[in-house]
Amino acid sequence: MALKFDTDFDPSYGHGVTVAPDVVRITAKNPGPFTFYGTNSYVVGRETLAVIDPGPDDDAHLKTLLEVIGDRPVSHIFVSHTHRDHSSLAARLKQHTGAIVLAEGPHRPARPLRTGEINSLDASADTAFNPDTALPDDMVVDGDGWAIRTVLTPGHAANHAAFALEGTGTLFSADHVMAWATSIVAPPDGAMADYMASLDRLIERDDRLLLPGHGGPVTASRSFMRELKSHRRMREQAIQERIRSGDRTIKEMVAAIYRDTDPRLHGAAGLSVLAHLEDLVARGLVSTDGDPDIDGIFSPIA
Repeated sequence: MALKFDTDFDPSYGHGVTVAPDVVRITAKNPGPFTFYGTNSYVVGRETLAVIDPGPDDDAHLKTLLEVIGDRPVSHIFVSHTHRDHSSLAARLKQHTGAIVLAEGPHRPARPLRTGEINSLDASADTAFNPDTALPDDMVVDGDGWAIRTVLTPGHAANHAAFALEGTGTLFSADHVMAWATSIVAPPDGAMADYMASLDRLIERDDRLLLPGHGGPVTASRSFMRELKSHRRMREQAIQERIRSGDRTIKEMVAAIYRDTDPRLHGAAGLSVLAHLEDLVARGLVSTDGDPDIDGIFSPIA
């Protein structure tokens, strides 16, 4: 079963787009293989506002955000996670608005780096970010005519959070669930076991509209997330099948499993395979010497 993605999206650079009552989306012009058309920021409210994911540190994006905000006060800036394309504009937006910045916490990997390991995603980590207020799971922040609940969803990043707009059935899903592509889960930044547990948590909720960090909305949210889960389980099965067929390295598995994927994404695909293998080894379904490693040798369990 092929997962069907929705890539029909107009970023409307330089303009705000109303995507739900009292919710305006502004898309930064930072397109790429991992960001699609760019990073989505959201302005929530009618009089006193909240901003969700201020986005990359980009002058043009800041200008558009401030134009959409106008002369209305901003009380809160919510940050879903500390990848630079989501969080790095927070400090400048705070200077302009005086709003408090809220997030789960500073950047951290999902697990400690192993001896000799290099985090290939270091360049994307916003290690300078530190929120004014740390958000525990299930915390509700009340604003002017809106309330936002924190739903912690580690996986893509250790400090990833989604934000539910209370009473509306709308959830800002950031990079955890997107309509245009699957989320990148790349150790040591992220962890597949965490991602799958967070996906189950969102499936159990009753959110009808997901507004992601890249691309357009997810409308049939529960069925789409179930398909995402099935897709991940099928990928896991494909990895096990490649190992049973004789593949021993991640490079071999990527060449077979991702043969129809843009070669520019093969590096990320290798990290995704590693994320699955970390989980499979932890569950006793695949063996390797020592800790799972991007250059490791993997074998089936006899």
